[in-house]
Amino acid sequence: MGEYSIDNMTPEIKAMHEVIYGIDGQRNQAREIQALQDTIYVIGGKWKLPIINSICNGNKRFREIERSIPGITTRMLSRELREMELNKLITRTVSPGPPVLVEYESTSYCKTFGHIIFEMIKWGIDHREKLKKEQ
Repeated sequence: MGEYSIDNMTPEIKAMHEVIYGIDGQRNQAREIQALQDTIYVIGGKWKLPIINSICNGNKRFREIERSIPGITTRMLSRELREMELNKLITRTVSPGPPVLVEYESTSYCKTFGHIIFEMIKWGIDHREKLKKEQ
């Protein structure tokens, strides 16, 4: 086996290494914690990921999104959509009517963490199965 060095890394691993360790090679836990807190601020909470999932599954109108997420209130959905638009995760398009048509779409920026959402879904399914087996 070769020695572990930054020179032997694939470009993807090298980029990830630089994100975690910085250009100087020193790990900065405070920076990592801040990054995690920023991420949780943007996509955290009970509703944001289900809303993103709903929109990515083709639900574009407010009522379609609302109907696809059991338990969400109209007020909460409205608030979350507004926050997600401010954080550049979705776009809101208003087409003049009559009737006025409002549609929501995920942005390319939102799609950058699609693989993370997939892994979270997979982990959630596995976790639920694990708990069921242990009962």
